[in-house]
Amino acid sequence: MPSQKQSLHARLSALTRRSPVMLFMKGSADAPRCGFSRQIVEILQEEKIQFETFDILTDEEVRQGLKEFSNWPTFPQLYADGKLLGGLDIVREMREEGELADAVPAAARAGGLNARLHALTHSAPVVLFMKGSRDAPRCGFSKTIVEILQGEKVSFETFDILTDEDVRQGLKTYSNWPTFPQLYADGKLIGGLDIVREMREEGELRDALPPAALTAA
Repeated sequence: MPSQKQSLHARLSALTRRSPVMLFMKGSADAPRCGFSRQIVEILQEEKIQFETFDILTDEEVRQGLKEFSNWPTFPQLYADGKLLGGLDIVREMREEGELADAVPAAARAGGLNARLHALTHSAPVVLFMKGSRDAPRCGFSKTIVEILQGEKVSFETFDILTDEDVRQGLKTYSNWPTFPQLYADGKLIGGLDIVREMREEGELRDALPPAALTAA
């Protein structure tokens, strides 16, 4: 059985990787609770970097644990792909040196293809990237996942990756998922056919989708 310290370490590891870019701060992006946190949010927004936040004031265990986890005593703390970039001074310096955008994962950079992929994955509560369309699937995997979603009375939009090679190749990197179809809920990847089929069999699929996409079963 893992010790309390091991359990906290596992939780912190998961939290730092919850999004390609994670900011541990006082307050939220919309309502920072200290000047340092407010400034780092402004820098990230000005650089058009997509990020999620965690309010350390709501969880003392995370607040104290992160200091040891990353050997960094103060907040805010900015993570990219689970690795600490630093606090406000370092982030400000990286921005001034023109290094900040290169230090964060491509999936977090707005502008160009990534901004388009972000918009596409958020274009409806549930979006299916597939070969063909729901009415005319162009491969067996796409046909099967459409049938599952229709059988579960899920409302969803589709995007035909065969019509856009940039999107087809870009999504593989954006979500670190090499195959299609890909199902997204509220902009986050649920998975491909095998995962969706397994979730349906376990009775978990509808619970994983936003209520706005569900009609009466």
